Amino acid sequence: MKQQMQGAMALHVAYVGIVNGLFDALEAQPGQTAAQLADATGTDAGYVTRWCDAAYAFELIDREAEAFVLTELGGQFRPEAPGTFMPMAVQTVLGAHMAERAAGLMRTGERPGEQVLAERETVLPWFGPMLERAFGPVFQNEIIEAVPAFRQVDDKAGLAVDLGCGNGWYLRALAQRCPHLRGVGLDGFEENIRQACKMASADGLSDRLSFKQGDLHNFTVDEPVDLIAMNRALHHVWADKENVFRILAEHLAPGGAAVIWEPRWPDEPSTLRQPRARGMAFQNLSEHVQGNHFLRPDEITTQMQKVGLQTSVHLFGEGHEAVIVGVRA
Repeated sequence: MKQQMQGAMALHVAYVGIVNGLFDALEAQPGQTAAQLADATGTDAGYVTRWCDAAYAFELIDREAEAFVLTELGGQFRPEAPGTFMPMAVQTVLGAHMAERAAGLMRTGERPGEQVLAERETVLPWFGPMLERAFGPVFQNEIIEAVPAFRQVDDKAGLAVDLGCGNGWYLRALAQRCPHLRGVGLDGFEENIRQACKMASADGLSDRLSFKQGDLHNFTVDEPVDLIAMNRALHHVWADKENVFRILAEHLAPGGAAVIWEPRWPDEPSTLRQPRARGMAFQNLSEHVQGNHFLRPDEITTQMQKVGLQTSVHLFGEGHEAVIVGVRA
């Protein structure tokens, strides 16, 4: 348990470095003193001095006299590093926040909803990048090729709508692979929309992708939609599932598809003891704080079929990730 505690501490130290650009600054110019690093990142020298001591203790940086350089481990926490460890650090800090909230709310039963994600001002800007780095590779390398609906909407130069789009990473990845597709993303957080617009512009995709603040209960488009995506978002609105699936079916063009990507809640509780599933079990506690819970694929297919959609289920990540597709006849 002491080793696990120290692992959490290491990730907390890494989080401070990620949020303040300290790893990136040391990558750009190795051999900086704490004072130079503070000046390079616009941060306080007292905090940076003590961060350097902590990062050195956990072998994230090495010391060369009074100067510091990244270790191989520290370099992996740079957000742009291939296979970056950044999501682990962000998830750990967010998890600590959600655990504290759950500990207090357990006495009252209150479930305050999505706003708890914005209660820590340094976390929300990293929520979208965390999801992008954690799930973008499996989406690009496995899911897009395995789900025919993506190719079909591209073939017809159709319209895709991403509900709960976060920082827009899903639509950006899809647009890069599907050059004829057009997309609209909606999200409830202004910070996510700001990031989405900025990155779509940087990727040269602003002519095909647009993003706006809103939710699925009030989105409108000027044409039938060929693909409606909900990436790890359906469980956030499951309490209103009958209305949600009615809205999805009504907005889809004939032959259009709803593509729902959700963590797969297991049928057998013993599955939760598998290393890959343990995080899902903890996150389900966090989701309860937000008023949500994780779903089984059969729960989703049942609701799709109720509104006349023809369903198929695709499993990824050793069966822990489910993509459920519902096609309107």
